Amino acid sequence: MDCCEPEHKEHTLEQATVLGHDHSARHEHGAHGMDHGSATSYLRRFWIVTALLIPLALTNPPVAAFLHIPTLALGPWIQFGLATIIFGFSLVFFQHAWHEIKARAFGMMTLVSLAVGSGYIFSVVATFMPSLGVQFYLEIGTLVWVLLFGHYLEARSSAAAGNALAEVAKLLPKLAHKLVNGVETDVDVSELAEGDTVLVKPGEKIPADGMVIDGYANVDEALISGESKPMEKKKGEAVVAGAIALDGTLTVRLTRVGVHSTIGQIQTLIAVAQATKPRQARIADTASAVLTFTALGVAALTLLVWTLVIGSSFAFAITLAITVLVIACPHALGMAIPTVTTIATSLSVKNGVFIKNLGKIETIRKADYVVFDKTGTLTKGVFGVTAVVPLGDASADDVLRVAASVDQHSSHIIGQSIVAHAKQQNLTLTIPDGFRNSAGKGSRAKIAGIAYAVGNEALMKETGAELSVATAQAQNLSGSGATVVFVADETHVLGLIALADEVKPESKETVRKLHDLGLKVAMLTGDSEAVAKSVAAELGIDTYFAHVLPEDKFSRIKELQKKGNVVLMVGDGVNDAPALTQSDVGIAIGAGTDVAVEAGDVVLMRSNPSDVVRLIILARAVYRKMIQNLVWALGYNVIAIPAAAGVFAAWGFFLRPEVGALVMSLSTVIVVVNALSLRRLNVEQA
Repeated sequence: MDCCEPEHKEHTLEQATVLGHDHSARHEHGAHGMDHGSATSYLRRFWIVTALLIPLALTNPPVAAFLHIPTLALGPWIQFGLATIIFGFSLVFFQHAWHEIKARAFGMMTLVSLAVGSGYIFSVVATFMPSLGVQFYLEIGTLVWVLLFGHYLEARSSAAAGNALAEVAKLLPKLAHKLVNGVETDVDVSELAEGDTVLVKPGEKIPADGMVIDGYANVDEALISGESKPMEKKKGEAVVAGAIALDGTLTVRLTRVGVHSTIGQIQTLIAVAQATKPRQARIADTASAVLTFTALGVAALTLLVWTLVIGSSFAFAITLAITVLVIACPHALGMAIPTVTTIATSLSVKNGVFIKNLGKIETIRKADYVVFDKTGTLTKGVFGVTAVVPLGDASADDVLRVAASVDQHSSHIIGQSIVAHAKQQNLTLTIPDGFRNSAGKGSRAKIAGIAYAVGNEALMKETGAELSVATAQAQNLSGSGATVVFVADETHVLGLIALADEVKPESKETVRKLHDLGLKVAMLTGDSEAVAKSVAAELGIDTYFAHVLPEDKFSRIKELQKKGNVVLMVGDGVNDAPALTQSDVGIAIGAGTDVAVEAGDVVLMRSNPSDVVRLIILARAVYRKMIQNLVWALGYNVIAIPAAAGVFAAWGFFLRPEVGALVMSLSTVIVVVNALSLRRLNVEQA
């Protein structure tokens, strides 16, 4: 089959690495310009401000009166000193607000700075001009206290979700035992190069992808592929970076290191994913900007209405205006989506599912058709020759020898299976001359000056070989679900070779679970109608397409889409690239040791179709959490801002700044807790 990489989905390793670096720089300051990695720093600041708030509260006249303690003559100046120290801890907000203003991306930090700055400045003026009669030191101190705690929660949520890139990096050892002329030397993993030979001892991690050239061991690849069963590895077998040699010593020649290794490509996939945003995140960003201007407008209107229209004092009106700014801080809104996606990225990594484009989560959630490529996806992709049927004067060995000789240069699984079977029969093969591959049809070559063709019926028709007898025999063989290969010279079909591809044991259960989730399942295959029908019936598949050439697979996807279906295409990520591109979401399955960075929107590490079910469950859960958080964060502001502006004053309800700060904090806590609950998701529940 042809490999046709789509241009618009292409991400080279270098591009992805750049994306990853860009993301790292962006993420260093967090979703709002805050450093997510400094949970300890925020907690320390929070406790210092907590200690300062106690004397600040005790010197506040209303609090002192409530507690029946005497007010101090120097109380206002003590408050001024304490509040100024607390204000110093808020300067980090101003720093990032300046970045927002320069970028014209007005958001949470802009509002925070306006609320804290205006309240503090007004209070300082009131301290030196007592005639103003009101100070907001306690309210502003409380707001800073709440904001520090909110950012501590955000940093904790990111830490709890796990830094996916860092977690993957931990899969590699720091040192490797490099062999140079048989002498073992410990070197840093970063110094390894392709072609180096390393020694992996029992209990150690394999430092890079490679081929075992000596030794034997059971290897645990669970952290890489999700496969819990240890895999036996011996000479001539491939091993992947990060896998653990459990009970033996392996000598490995490295084939891929650094960004080209499995671990490097996984990190690339994660970096690409983290550099994308779901649609809900873009909505939240837009809403934060709108909310900033709304809050400014409402605050200004509140000040004007209460002073000029209602006739209240300026001190009272400014109290309400500042409360509006405090309550409108889009802290919950700004955290609503990033917190969920951070946890989702970590959760997907743990399940061997890599959603390269987080914007596809909503599409995955609402998909109603999953289309699987058959070979290697629903089936094991390991063909075995079940029968060789000679026609005419040729013997079975002659038919097999010709077919294997022609297909020695074939990269197709069927051709490779025929060659392997011929070698098992100890047949002597001839080097072919002028080998040509016809995608989806078969191969042609000359053997000892005679032209031969090995492939399906379509290829035979092109050669002009007589098919009447061969077709009847082929129908009998394919009726049992076998794939039939014709072997012909320039005029006659010499014989037929029947091969069977075993269905994966988990495929039937996967189809059942997808049906339980409300999705229909289709299958694409280049095999005959009989083979396709047999596999579809065995698995309970709704729709199947047989005799489909690689270049035509995308048109079958189009057919389903024209009927109004949202289609997920599951294939190997290389041969199925056109179909993956055409589908609403392309899923490359079975990446294993060769992660398909360029193919599809999602990459699954294992060749296990059941992971598609896990992907859909994860996407639906993530989408629900994002919507819940958006509804809460936006709904809270719809009610809270009018309340802060004094709209409910007729009923005697006023929302003071310190209460507003606490309410705003509560909304943040709700959003974070709701996002963290995603960590309890069981993707095996269906």
